[in-house]
Amino acid sequence: MTTSADQRNRLLQFASDNYAPATPEAWAAMEQANAGYVSSYGADQWTLRASDKLRELFEIDCEVYFCYTGTAANSMAIAHLCQSYHSVIAHETSHIETDECGGPEFFSHGSKLLLTAGEGGKIQPEAIGRLVHKRTDIHYPKPNVLSLTQSTEVGTVYSPAELDRLHESARRHHLRVHMDGSRFANAVASLGVAPKELTWKVGVDVLCFGGSKNGLPLGEAVIFFDRKLASEFDYRCKQAGQLASKMRYITAPWVGTLTAGAWLAHAAIANQRARQLAEGLAKVAGVQVLHPVEANAVFVQVPETWLPRLREAGLGGYTFIGNGLRLMCNWSTSPADVAAAVELVQSLSLGERAVASSPPGAGT
Repeated sequence: MTTSADQRNRLLQFASDNYAPATPEAWAAMEQANAGYVSSYGADQWTLRASDKLRELFEIDCEVYFCYTGTAANSMAIAHLCQSYHSVIAHETSHIETDECGGPEFFSHGSKLLLTAGEGGKIQPEAIGRLVHKRTDIHYPKPNVLSLTQSTEVGTVYSPAELDRLHESARRHHLRVHMDGSRFANAVASLGVAPKELTWKVGVDVLCFGGSKNGLPLGEAVIFFDRKLASEFDYRCKQAGQLASKMRYITAPWVGTLTAGAWLAHAAIANQRARQLAEGLAKVAGVQVLHPVEANAVFVQVPETWLPRLREAGLGGYTFIGNGLRLMCNWSTSPADVAAAVELVQSLSLGERAVASSPPGAGT
């Protein structure tokens, strides 16, 4: 199977939404920030504007911090809510478990992750009680935080009602709530609700709002909805190497993408392309869509023999989460890109069926 360099590049994007370029709004704002001399370490107009825009977006006077990566954002936020002898309840497919190299444990100096299963990548309220009461003796790390991923690692989303039930369980068991929102924008676009309906109104204490996967060049926002919880978090950022000297290059793109709702429009496009991709692949013989497509991720089961050939053509993706091949769409994914991916998979299916239907000895 051969593909042109252009087609291979087009297919490569489905491996991760991290592969996407920066959005025009984010890039233009960064260029605007690249003029003259500006105060360092966040004492600049761009950081102040980005923080204020996030307060407007969430309709609350929250504390906002910016850092380079999602791993740092999640790890620092969890560490700030925990003592080293505490534990964190999380889904077994959560990013903090599968993709962060022990970052939360490292930053918290030992807080343990307590994992639970749950259909569609979601934690169920009753699972919280089971883990909290599994052991209550001093020899076991005390649960102190519930960590939720929105959208989940398998591309589903928690509804406001689901989050409210989880908050009730967390409150009953005296747990703080952390939300890994690396794809929070996709969840908001999917549900069509105000960001506050998925965060502080349903008990989220701290949100790690992803920028990189929503078209920013880099940068995540750590948002404390209870200002008291953020006490001395600035020191934690500095110690962790996350206080950027030229902070404006992280925060200016936030200003650009938060202006006029660009962040949400781009997330909606990614979600729409994922639905189109799933619909196309579902019609291909030998392909099974594994999870509801509610954000910008599509998980499919394909024959193992197809995987090397797909990767050779450029259509790669993770296979260690969700029991299948993960394909991601992003803000710049076009209908033509989706059609190219579906056409490639269809060609494998047709080729396999042709071989299977050939009479014995054909082609010899």
